[in-house]
Amino acid sequence: MARLTDAKCKLCRAYGEKLFLKGAKCNTDKCSVAKRPFPPGQHGKRRRKESNYGLQLREKQKAKRIYGVLERQFRKYFISAERAKGVTGEILLQILERRLDNVVFRFCFAYSRPQARQIVLHNHVYVNNKKVNVPSYTVKEGDTIEIRGKEDMLKRIIEVRKDLKERAVAKWLQEDKVAIKGTVKALPKKEDLDFSIQEQLIVELYSK
Repeated sequence: MARLTDAKCKLCRAYGEKLFLKGAKCNTDKCSVAKRPFPPGQHGKRRRKESNYGLQLREKQKAKRIYGVLERQFRKYFISAERAKGVTGEILLQILERRLDNVVFRFCFAYSRPQARQIVLHNHVYVNNKKVNVPSYTVKEGDTIEIRGKEDMLKRIIEVRKDLKERAVAKWLQEDKVAIKGTVKALPKKEDLDFSIQEQLIVELYSK
């Protein structure tokens, strides 16, 4: 299975914000973005002027790396968004947000999306009481997502939730305060994102 292998902390520094790729470290003072708030490399502190194409490519790469998606799949998402009714860029972000691994992350069941992806792949996630081990599975409004597994595994998830108590669950999700599960109460909107993506630049890039 193909996957992104770039140094995660360098990716966050390159975009000048936390992309939450490194797990628990992103929530501590050891975060590289907090310690070195400038791009990596020998000339990282220098100002660099980018072309329009460079800005468009940068936004696309940023979205891909946040959600852990490679080019072929990302392009499929764009084609689906383009064919749907509505604003293409916003629909694209909605599709990405509705990925199952992202939903597990948004419920604060994992420190990062890569960790959430692993939880899904290890058969711990059930959607509407059915086991789903496909990270790219697209959830729908009304779906119930639950984490199941052995006692020690569930204890680790509970500890993660405690560590992330200051990180709010996404507004379009409804968590269960007792069980390790939650419900998709609505479809995500652009304003629900906790990071900035100029989706119009991505649309312009693919429209060339």
